[in-house]
Amino acid sequence: MNASQQHLLDTYRAARRGESAPPDPGTHIARTTREIHRWHRFQAIVTAPGDRLPARIRRALRTTVASLLRTRPRRPLPETTPAPAPRPRSGAMP
Repeated sequence: MNASQQHLLDTYRAARRGESAPPDPGTHIARTTREIHRWHRFQAIVTAPGDRLPARIRRALRTTVASLLRTRPRRPLPETTPAPAPRPRSGAMP
């Protein structure tokens, strides 16, 4: 069911119950977007610098790399043999 169908169903139910109709789909998108933006700006101000997302990502990456380097010993890469030269095609024109 898409948003238009849901809106029609909600409008029908509201009419049957004698309630006011719900707002049209997309009516409050700009206001909601603005409120989300304000909330993120507010969170950026009140959150301690060490708890912010970039710091948490940096810390997680640093601990992951350190644990990987600490637990896995370095192994030498397997020796590669040179690939054989390609054979010329039979009947190929020079």
